[in-house]
Amino acid sequence: MKVSGVRFSPKGRMYYFNKNDLNIENNMPVIVETERGLQYGLVYQKERLISEDKLVSPLKNILRIATDDDTLIHKKNVSDSKNALIMGRKVVSEMGLDMNILDANYTFDRRQLVFNFTADARVDFRELARRLAQIYKTRIELRQIGIRDKAREIGGLGPCGRFLCCNSFLTDLNSVTINMAKNQMLALNPTKINGVCGRLLCCLAYEDDTYTELKQGLPEIGDDYIYNEMPYKVVDVDILRRKIKIENEMNVIEEVVVPDYGSN
Repeated sequence: MKVSGVRFSPKGRMYYFNKNDLNIENNMPVIVETERGLQYGLVYQKERLISEDKLVSPLKNILRIATDDDTLIHKKNVSDSKNALIMGRKVVSEMGLDMNILDANYTFDRRQLVFNFTADARVDFRELARRLAQIYKTRIELRQIGIRDKAREIGGLGPCGRFLCCNSFLTDLNSVTINMAKNQMLALNPTKINGVCGRLLCCLAYEDDTYTELKQGLPEIGDDYIYNEMPYKVVDVDILRRKIKIENEMNVIEEVVVPDYGSN
């Protein structure tokens, strides 16, 4: 099925929509229908072929290419959202709630005002929602987001010295597992494999498939290994150079290059 990818913010997640036979191009502003109402976004992928089983059904439509008036409305919504963020934080402080509002966003049709917040525990925000609804005369949604999303919103520098991936180019925060660190034979030290958000580094997923491929044909530490017709134990593995260190019963250590798994 042919779909188009649309983002609602420069660093936000990309959502797929039915292009509705519109003649659209990348970076073109469009108005789309969503579960929350109408939204203003930019086309990131004007057309992509994707299997229907990977799409959330029913697929929503791109309603039209945004006009100059639509863009003016969007800019006003963005400005009003910033003011709503200030007010939301003020009300939270007055109520003494243990939560931190990170951002606020109007839908394009202003039928809904969404506040994203973080909190260390569950928060009863029903009274907060009522007070905000009285102020803004629209439906209020308060969404508690995770610590990874918080890092994505705030930004910062990672241990590599570069801007956080989630805040600069990553659009989807995919699952990262401890098995990825083990697969790359990294020391399971939280200060080394965790990001500023306290969760596993997103970049652990970047090279995981490559390490899985390169490890084919390599023994693991502790495996028995026969070298020059003598028994050894594997004591170290260098995946990238395909080298292993082996030790025999007389504590003699040898470094051996393991042939590539695809070679004869």
